[in-house]
Amino acid sequence: MEHSEHIEFSDKKPIKPRTEDEKQQVVNRLKRIEGQVRGIQKMVEDDRYCVDILVQISAIQAAMKKVGHSLMERHMKHCVSHAVHSGNGDDAIEELMKVVQQFSK
Repeated sequence: MEHSEHIEFSDKKPIKPRTEDEKQQVVNRLKRIEGQVRGIQKMVEDDRYCVDILVQISAIQAAMKKVGHSLMERHMKHCVSHAVHSGNGDDAIEELMKVVQQFSK
């Protein structure tokens, strides 16, 4: 049985829109990860050794964390910084802390 969580998305936009280059870098990383996931699916279909599959899963997890850290850094430098300077820092920091807690599960 699959477990799925209900995830809510806000309608907020970044304070400073991402440049096309920033978007492309993230998209390229995600496409590489997508390819790695397809590779793992093939490994399972081909009945590959469990440890080899687990090593690939670990690599994907590390790659996803790297993407997440990159996005989190950008959020702190732009959105949270802007909120602090405009007097709304407490809410922005609380929101960020919830994401950090979710991210570190």
